[in-house]
Amino acid sequence: MLVLSRQKDESIMIGDDVEITIVDVRGDKVRLGITAPKEIPVHRMEVYEAIQREKREKQAQEHEKSEKQAQER
Repeated sequence: MLVLSRQKDESIMIGDDVEITIVDVRGDKVRLGITAPKEIPVHRMEVYEAIQREKREKQAQEHEKSEKQAQER
């Protein structure tokens, strides 16, 4: 993991298309501004994890459904 120190209104670039700017620092909270192309999804980690969990559950349900259909044939 790369660890960088930044102050308010300073930025880092990820590749050529993603810019992360420190918008505000208040106590133990840091507000980030993220500029990225719309085709690059940007989520808080807890939202990302929920999306991944839903995808896995859906895949498992589809797998079970296809197995049942195969057994019925």
